Amino acid sequence: MQTFHGSQSSGTTQRLYYQPMQQVEPYWIQNKKASSDNSSQETAHSSPHDEQFFTLDSSPADYVTYDSPSVASISSNRSPFSSQYSQSYRSDQHQSPENTYGSPVSGSSMIDDGNALKHILKELESKLLGPESEADDVCSYSFNSATPEVTSLTKYDRLLQMVPSLDVKQVLVACAEAIADGDVSSVAPLINVLERMVSVTGDPMQRLGAYMMEGIKARMLSSGSIIYKKLKCNEPTSSELMSYMGVIYQIVPFYKFAYMSSNVIIKEAVEYEPVIHIIDFQIAQGSQWVSLIQALSSRPGGPPIVRVTGVDDSNSAYARGGGLQLVGERLTKVAESCGVPFEFHGAAINGSEVKRENLRIRQGEALVVNFPYVLHHMPDESVSTANHRDRLLRLIKSLSPKVVTLVEQESNTNTSPFLLRFRETLDYYTAMFEAIDASRSRDDRQRISAEEHCVARDIVNMIACEGEERVERHELFGKWSSRLRMAGYTQCQLSHTVGGVVQDMLKEYSGYFRLEHRDGALYLRWKNRDLVTCSAWR
Repeated sequence: MQTFHGSQSSGTTQRLYYQPMQQVEPYWIQNKKASSDNSSQETAHSSPHDEQFFTLDSSPADYVTYDSPSVASISSNRSPFSSQYSQSYRSDQHQSPENTYGSPVSGSSMIDDGNALKHILKELESKLLGPESEADDVCSYSFNSATPEVTSLTKYDRLLQMVPSLDVKQVLVACAEAIADGDVSSVAPLINVLERMVSVTGDPMQRLGAYMMEGIKARMLSSGSIIYKKLKCNEPTSSELMSYMGVIYQIVPFYKFAYMSSNVIIKEAVEYEPVIHIIDFQIAQGSQWVSLIQALSSRPGGPPIVRVTGVDDSNSAYARGGGLQLVGERLTKVAESCGVPFEFHGAAINGSEVKRENLRIRQGEALVVNFPYVLHHMPDESVSTANHRDRLLRLIKSLSPKVVTLVEQESNTNTSPFLLRFRETLDYYTAMFEAIDASRSRDDRQRISAEEHCVARDIVNMIACEGEERVERHELFGKWSSRLRMAGYTQCQLSHTVGGVVQDMLKEYSGYFRLEHRDGALYLRWKNRDLVTCSAWR
């Protein structure tokens, strides 16, 4: 596991930059596929005088174990989830194992008798729900049996004729269009085709297609939560989940971008403040604050008093392997070693439920609030009249913060109708999977598990779920800007130092990653696609 260190003689900017791996919060998953039977382990040690902080350290101990998923953890090259579920749409279960990447199905392999469609759909329903399940328990759609059979067969034949000329993306979009049109009869044969075109060890589109296909399957059942209720799979251990997140942290810069840019912004905002109170709405391991505490320790005139309030939830606690006291103990040790007066307060509560009394605000402190990839999980006015997204922003503004840092994915999936949201998800994650592909081989088992446990469930949630069940609700920076301004915030100008630190960090990654400064925010891009934004407000 790679870590990043700065020399003892380096300046503040270097200390903010060369820090070890840190937590990525938005991607906590509870119902995961079982990992390996015999995982290879790699242990990282640190001395009391030179402690190494990893992205997902599960305890305040001096080491953390990272499990490497074995081949056994991948039940099928095609299906990203359990083997039972992966067979749901498989039309040829005796396919050669050498066909790793899958190949387009030809028309000759499909059933073409008069009852073909009914047979496929009936079998599909049985396999997805299982013989012990009742359809009306999880499924509210019908197979449109009232539709004249000749119409369905005509559509079916037309789809078969198109198959040889379609690629994965075209078949995915065809599925989404059929769902959006309510044309259920056309979806099953297309999924049959997809099953043999996608692969978790394939190229970026084949891998993304495997996970988007699972979202389509779940949506066909008219309940996005079915993917969580019916999959027969086990949770990874906290150490396994840490390993997956560590892989993502290493191979793409999304989370380094968030932590490093926010830390520089915060340090500049509180440069002369004697007492600093940081409220982190996704505290996770608290790793982000290690570098900031170290940087503040060398401030001219002596370090300030630092208080940290960490907002947490059960998902983060599970991934961490313990409660918030672990974060407090860890950061306290760091502060003591640096000579920084320190106090930690854990707020074990979901961010959308936070109220003023949970934050323990005191007079005379410079308040800093950090929103790293977390606000898009807060339900807004389109989900609930409580509108926790705007309520929380107004609450923070009422506390008169010195600075608020906001890092979010640059994507539009919040209120978009299904088809537009599907296309946006496809476009956004194509860029992400391409970026991952540039850093790891396609048969890398750690990469496969990392994508499955850290990315796939978000994709499924965006495609399959609606209403309160859909928690992945991203907005573009323009929309965030409008929300913040309506809540009374003023945007802060970002210094050249912020961009310079991030530019130096990007030198470690593919040249296709670029940084742009526009609209008062920093944009992290992959080729021509905006992926993440960072902005500051007060």
